[in-house]
Amino acid sequence: MNNQRAYVAIAGVLALAFVLSQTLFVVKETEVAVTFRFRDIVGVTSDAGLHAKIPFVETVQRFEKRIMTRNYPREQFLTSEGKILNVDFYVKWRISDVGKYYRATGGIDETGMSRLAEIVKDGLKGTIAKRTIQQVVAAERAEFLSDVLAFAGESVKELGVTLIDVRVKRIDLPDDVSESVYSRMRSDFARQAAQLHAEGEEEAITIRAKAERQRTELLAEATRDAEKTRGEGDALAANTYARVYQKNPEFYAFHRSLQAYRESLGRESDLIVVSPDSEFFKYLKAPGTGH
Repeated sequence: MNNQRAYVAIAGVLALAFVLSQTLFVVKETEVAVTFRFRDIVGVTSDAGLHAKIPFVETVQRFEKRIMTRNYPREQFLTSEGKILNVDFYVKWRISDVGKYYRATGGIDETGMSRLAEIVKDGLKGTIAKRTIQQVVAAERAEFLSDVLAFAGESVKELGVTLIDVRVKRIDLPDDVSESVYSRMRSDFARQAAQLHAEGEEEAITIRAKAERQRTELLAEATRDAEKTRGEGDALAANTYARVYQKNPEFYAFHRSLQAYRESLGRESDLIVVSPDSEFFKYLKAPGTGH
């Protein structure tokens, strides 16, 4: 009897726990909860905490209310120049109208991201088609996003989401086009290098010729000034000697003889062949008398 009561109590507790689990549900800070009654939406709540629903009649499905990011690698787009670009991009988005989002996607996030990708691709296609390669690369973020939204905005609203950001991560040319572009770039760089080298050589020749001309002119001017100074010095010396000779011819002759002795005598290995009676030795024979 006691065992039967225990079993009944346990069964009652389990039944109550089961009913409560079907009645109460928890909503997190990062979630939006949608309550369905026979597949019809009867309530939406984003308030965190414990909430109640009619058990066995109503069901709850939770959706992310934070900003979500999805990467889309290597999609091909055509520029205004008719050139194909491989573009890697990512999209940031958030559910803004959970009712629309559920009706558009059936509550399946993968379906929502797939539809959003197609909408954004259409927007990128229209945006890139208006620009050249350089303009696509240099486009400002705000301007680029604005143009994408101009093409994709209404479709995104119908999906029940808000497009936060569309950012291009990488832009490449197709492999076959890349090689021809790189070859042309190499040729252009080689041509520019050859042109710069030739211009440099021409400039170097001009600079060397100018420097050589300046050197020749400076040497000529220096030689001219040196000769002029030397001539003036010789003239001054001759004038000085002449004045000395006029004042005291004997002293002048004695001074000149001393200079001759100093320059000619007393050097090793010197040999002078002069007659002893020569005038050269006059002051050596009788210094101061001239005899």
